Amino acid sequence: MVRKTQEDALVTRERILDAAVIRFGEQGVSRTTLADIARQAGVTRGAIYWHFKDKVDLFAAMIERLVCPLLFKSADYEARMAENPLGFIRACAREFIEKLAYDQNFFHVFEILWHKCEYVGDIAVLRRKYLEEGENYIGVLQRAFALAKEEGQISAALSPRQAAIGLVALIDGLIFNWTKNRCLFAMPKDAFLIIEVFFRGLGVRPETEKRIGEEGVAYV
Repeated sequence: MVRKTQEDALVTRERILDAAVIRFGEQGVSRTTLADIARQAGVTRGAIYWHFKDKVDLFAAMIERLVCPLLFKSADYEARMAENPLGFIRACAREFIEKLAYDQNFFHVFEILWHKCEYVGDIAVLRRKYLEEGENYIGVLQRAFALAKEEGQISAALSPRQAAIGLVALIDGLIFNWTKNRCLFAMPKDAFLIIEVFFRGLGVRPETEKRIGEEGVAYV
């Protein structure tokens, strides 16, 4: 009976989070109330308060449920980076782009983050937290680019830090524009080609591309 109650609670929590994605996406974060989300989920406001302290807590849970770089948080990511740093970078980029293209909830959360949210008050504080987390991911990419440069996988004038920032800026730009208008370009096909040009600009050598292609993480 206890297990069934726990399972029911988890189902209710997921339903509330799904409802939040819908309501935030349709009305924007600031104009959406907990009552709106409760109606969408088919639960009471009390049920929402059982799982979440307030709307900001619910908003944070919605993000954390979906927006977690999978390879960055996998148990073996350090080993994968050490074995093939450029392959690790490309796999991270590919995984993120594919998830955005094929996971509708993932897409809608980023649509909310980029276009349906005013970053003021407590939401602004929460945004700072995620910006700091994003800076940590840039640090991981920087280390991977440094290893790739040491191993001769890339030979560019850009420093590892500049390369990491450049890749993140490129992907952010693709996300911003595609979540604004999905007719603008084909995701993931066009995104893969655009990112591949970035890597070629870093001086990726043909033999490196061949090796990465055999591992199944190359873009073209």
